[in-house]
Amino acid sequence: MDSNKDEAERCMELAERYLREKKYDEAEKFVRKAQKLYPTKKADDVLAKVTMMSKQSPKSESEPTVRKRQTATAKEATFTQTTVTEYTKEQLEYVKRIKKCKDFYEILGVSKDATDSDVKKAYKKLALQLHPDKNKAPGAAEAFKAIGNAFAILTDVEKRKQYDMYGPEEERLQSAQAHQNHTHYNYTRGFETDITAEELFSMFFGGGFQQQEFYMRRSGRWARQQDAQAQHTHSQQANGYMTFLQMLPVLLLILLTMMSSFFISDPVYSLHSNAKYSVQRTTQGLKVPYYVKENFHTEYQGSLRRLEISVEEEYLNNLRHACFREKSYRETMMWKARNFGDQELFLKAKNIETPSCKRVQELQAA
Repeated sequence: MDSNKDEAERCMELAERYLREKKYDEAEKFVRKAQKLYPTKKADDVLAKVTMMSKQSPKSESEPTVRKRQTATAKEATFTQTTVTEYTKEQLEYVKRIKKCKDFYEILGVSKDATDSDVKKAYKKLALQLHPDKNKAPGAAEAFKAIGNAFAILTDVEKRKQYDMYGPEEERLQSAQAHQNHTHYNYTRGFETDITAEELFSMFFGGGFQQQEFYMRRSGRWARQQDAQAQHTHSQQANGYMTFLQMLPVLLLILLTMMSSFFISDPVYSLHSNAKYSVQRTTQGLKVPYYVKENFHTEYQGSLRRLEISVEEEYLNNLRHACFREKSYRETMMWKARNFGDQELFLKAKNIETPSCKRVQELQAA
């Protein structure tokens, strides 16, 4: 986080100053604090240097030294107090709540059947509490971006549908455990917003024109085009309505015919074994297993090669979707580790396996 990084740099500056003054205890105190806030290689090097020089220096302390240490402690208290008073406890609680959330709905505090109006109200309330100019708590900038990303996804019909299809982090976690027995997903990676968090905030609190431009940019049309289309539609509405009434019986007949064809015939094969599809076969090309009915040899009259190509394509598509979810889960866990400054968790997340991706590579190579 940027706020932790800035505070860690200030701690490193104090540590280096105390090191030059040969105040090794104070130097060690501040360099360790910097490591907790934002681990870096520089902090590790300075800590090693402080430890070595501290062992080499005499341990006796005179009264001037004690007074200097007390002065340094007072400065540290002032430094800490200054940092704390930059934000309130309530502001920090807002940030902590956002960090604990597992999906976009929880971030904004709305249900999955919330309307656009509900989402906008929730965003407005949170944006006023989390804007970096007002909230100086550690992680406020990331929390502000998170609510902006949540708003952009949940107010876009197609992106919200895609997000609901793949599910929140916990569902992806369970899916990954089933494949690799490990203990979500930009957990949103893969979903991109059309504007920045600051532009989104300005849309609500800085003028109406930016709000219109945002929705035009999201749908791919400009306001002038929409006005022209509205006028054109209005002029032809009466004729179009009469034409629709005349064509309605024909449309209903076509629709019923299509629906009957869908419900009468079953798929020729299945990628999973069940009571109906119990006979296992294997494609000649990629050796993909699939299952057919017992009467397959007598009922199926089409091309076997074409059928097996369809089987392989469906199998590869399923693997690619699974690969996408595995990569998203790994990247989310890496992002969380960096966010909390946990080096051990970052290495574990980096080493999470993606078996579906490996399988796709093997099949493509074959």
